[in-house]
Amino acid sequence: MMTSAPMSTPILYRPNVAAILMNERDEIFIAERLNVPGAWQFPQGGIDDGEDAETALYRELAEEIGVGQSLVQQIERRDGYRYAFSKGRLKYGLYGGQEQSYFLCRFLGQDSDVNLAATHQEFGQWKWIRPQDFKMQWVPKFKRAVYRQVFMDFFGIALSEEA
Repeated sequence: MMTSAPMSTPILYRPNVAAILMNERDEIFIAERLNVPGAWQFPQGGIDDGEDAETALYRELAEEIGVGQSLVQQIERRDGYRYAFSKGRLKYGLYGGQEQSYFLCRFLGQDSDVNLAATHQEFGQWKWIRPQDFKMQWVPKFKRAVYRQVFMDFFGIALSEEA
């Protein structure tokens, strides 16, 4: 007698945007999560109902790092990056992961324009680094495949697990 495996519910991915800000020295902006010391990432966040990806991008930049749309010039957009949350966690009781649109943007402002406490503070500190100096150990394991692909797609850099 054959037994069938239980039906699994497909993962719902929350629409999300992420910003790779690049300064005039071609360094990228990363910030350390306030609640997870040692976890560095790009500004990112969900696309709210009624928003398109560009609107969400500018809202998230304003909320997370205090940078308005006038200080950002969009260079490139790539879609379809997906990751599932670890340990079967659900966000809002519904989403098992995120599907991201990444935006490479030129930062037109000054460092003094960055304000991590603009709204609800998510980051404790930030810095500019060369893309090749990004360390994979800064990223939670469930996001690493996306970060590896993003660095390859935007910069032609193959990040290793050890890097």
